Amino acid sequence: MEGSYQKLKKIRMQNGLSYEDMAKRLEISKCYYWQIEHKRRRLYYDMALKITSIFNLKPDDLFYETSPLDK
Repeated sequence: MEGSYQKLKKIRMQNGLSYEDMAKRLEISKCYYWQIEHKRRRLYYDMALKITSIFNLKPDDLFYETSPLDK
């Protein structure tokens, strides 16, 4: 089973988005986004909501291990 952060990277790449694309959409720096995706910066709920809204998902879909996306 892949972890939440691997799922985040996988979904980002499947949607053809770069770190820079995500950062622009989230109105944060590219470095800040990279740190989130690589577990070097804590992911707060409000940022999780912003990230998942880009992909039309709910935070549970992406950040809980038992998500249907794990299958």
